[in-house]
Amino acid sequence: MTTRKARALAAAAAVCLAVAACQPKPSDRRPPQPGDQAVATVNGQTIWASDVKREAVAEGVIAQGDPLDASSDLFRQVLDEVIDTKVLAAEALSRHLDADPLAQRRLAAARERALEDLVVESVVAKAVTPQAENALYQEFLKNRTPAEDIHLRQIVVADEPDAEAVRKQLAAGASFEALAMERSIDAASRFKGGDIGELATDTLPPPLADALRTAKAGDVVGPVKVDAGWAVLRVDDRHPEPPPSLDQVRPQLIRFITYDQIKDLVMTLRSRAKIQSLLPPPPDVPGAPPEPASAPPAAAVPGVMAVPTVPTTNAAAAGPAPAVASPSPPPAAGPPAPATAPTPSPATPANAVTR
Repeated sequence: MTTRKARALAAAAAVCLAVAACQPKPSDRRPPQPGDQAVATVNGQTIWASDVKREAVAEGVIAQGDPLDASSDLFRQVLDEVIDTKVLAAEALSRHLDADPLAQRRLAAARERALEDLVVESVVAKAVTPQAENALYQEFLKNRTPAEDIHLRQIVVADEPDAEAVRKQLAAGASFEALAMERSIDAASRFKGGDIGELATDTLPPPLADALRTAKAGDVVGPVKVDAGWAVLRVDDRHPEPPPSLDQVRPQLIRFITYDQIKDLVMTLRSRAKIQSLLPPPPDVPGAPPEPASAPPAAAVPGVMAVPTVPTTNAAAAGPAPAVASPSPPPAAGPPAPATAPTPSPATPANAVTR
């Protein structure tokens, strides 16, 4: 049994014990949602297709909203895991393991996590609307600083004198494509006339970006020192990078709306609740910067992380880095997020807000 499988079984069994006590009820025979399909029974308890899909989402096998065909091998695999959960939970009940005080607290905690998920889903379902997505997308476009796409050819040689010789041949009228096939040592582009395709300017390594900063279509640039040697480049085309479409950035927009809504909800609920910490204040650390007075409590938004800036799409579409790039080129910075966005940090999917 895999670690992921074991964790999933433990969590699902706890929720099953806490919320439903894993006992068949008359309502189990009715679909929990319109169009649902009964796919198995365990000791008279019906397993529905929606149960299997929910488990697949919880395990990260599919994303929230993705389809899961009941005839697929993946569906059958997850169904087996749901069956495993039910038989193990039933065995736990038969052994009266749920009667232990510590087990009761674990079951209560599992129930609270399930309820947390329900309120998050309820709030997000109301907040994530086409109007909200489009408004945030328009704000992103307004604050976006677009990069450029540049189509390059290159001739890579071993040393600078050879590169200077190549440049002189080009200046004398030699064909760039012919020289690339004849002299370039870059196997990936040599037999394509030096063509390395279209790249986003903000993904280029610094030496190459500096050399091409003011270059126009048709310009020959170099020699430039690169990892593979020395390169002479030609700009075939240069144009502004088109913005990503709404469909391309929708997952990031939904994460931002989710973060914003849940942050506000949690802060409001915490302000109404009677919360008293029983822990002593943390010890002073010499030299540590003081925390801003406006900083929210560390646990103000449990399980929720700020969304990153909405990335551009060209860096991913550009394919492998050209030979002129360093082995680990810097990632595309992407345009800034809307002005109201929180400080960027790694994000979790909207469906995993509390996982």
